[in-house]
Amino acid sequence: MVRGALRGGRPMRGGIRPPFKKTFVPRHPFDLTLAEVVFPKVSPAVDDSALTAALLKRNQDLSPTSAEQTAIGNLVTKVQAVLDNLVLAPGDFNTCQLEEVRQVGSFKKGTILTGNNVADVVVILKTLPTKEACEALAKKVETDLRNGMKTEVVAKGEQHIIQVHDRGFDVSNAQAKVRILIATLPQNLRKLEPEIHLDHKLMQGHLAAIRHTRWFEENAHHSSIKVLIRILKDLTKRFDAFSPLSAWMIDLIAHLAIMNNPSRQALPINMAFRRVFQLLSAGLFLPGSAGITDPTEPGHIRVHTAMTLEQQDVCCYTAQTLLRVLAHGGYKHILGLEGNTSIAREMSVWNGVVVSPLTPVYEKPKDKTEGDLEEDIEMIENENDDVGSDDAAE
Repeated sequence: MVRGALRGGRPMRGGIRPPFKKTFVPRHPFDLTLAEVVFPKVSPAVDDSALTAALLKRNQDLSPTSAEQTAIGNLVTKVQAVLDNLVLAPGDFNTCQLEEVRQVGSFKKGTILTGNNVADVVVILKTLPTKEACEALAKKVETDLRNGMKTEVVAKGEQHIIQVHDRGFDVSNAQAKVRILIATLPQNLRKLEPEIHLDHKLMQGHLAAIRHTRWFEENAHHSSIKVLIRILKDLTKRFDAFSPLSAWMIDLIAHLAIMNNPSRQALPINMAFRRVFQLLSAGLFLPGSAGITDPTEPGHIRVHTAMTLEQQDVCCYTAQTLLRVLAHGGYKHILGLEGNTSIAREMSVWNGVVVSPLTPVYEKPKDKTEGDLEEDIEMIENENDDVGSDDAAE
């Protein structure tokens, strides 16, 4: 009998049907800002001037001082000048060839936090990034910096220290640090050997950091976005549930909360701050959610799939608890102006209203591994998260 024919010799239209495959259709969480036309407000707007003032004060506390900005800027300028000179006129330095030098991370974006005087610079090599080449480049930068400062009176705290690590090397003094992150041309990535060259995934992350910074400069330069990013970064430091959120995830959710609205105009910082908790509470970063698609990567990579299922659950129910605290006036505890982070773990009372912390929903099945669960919900592992920029420092 011919394949695809029915009994009796009559051919079946279209041949044999392929086995049925479940299609993953991500959902968009409920967003009150986008649904305001359908759900108009029936009560007058709440006076949020106190929250706005608290947010601006917290941003001021988190912003680096002018002395910190000057210290980082001076060190970045010196290191950048040395590296740019190696790109244009390497001279007798032939251990490796530099293609491009790009600043990335929080300092470049203008979202750096006080006390974290670290700037990131990605150096793209034309040649393959061997460990010996990285060490030679570090020594060359150290030598050129020393030669350039021969005519200057250098205080003890301004002497440069070079430290080589698996991502590249650091140039630091007593006031600031510049991390040199080594990358190579994209066509060289497939040629890398683990025993000889720097790690393949780290190189991909450093190239991704350049794309992230370029996107940020083009789309997220509004001052309110930078204010919200600083505040959210501080939350990831103080609340363990938000610590899995990378700097890139924070950049994207801050941009979404402020700019993605029917008017296409920037929302006030107080409304955007509330909206972040509303979105996380509605499941923006849960397995079945459409989440936020990485705008710098091909395909439809949802940035929150870099988190484990347990981390996604903890992030969601903690946001739900803090949203109820925020609704009853507990913003000072959330911002860190008063109290502590126990409000996310212990029962609290606000104006006679009891807010009890929520509990986990996700339970890992005993007969399945984490890999099986990710395959079931068709999660896409995002290996190009912003591993090369300010994530490690903050």
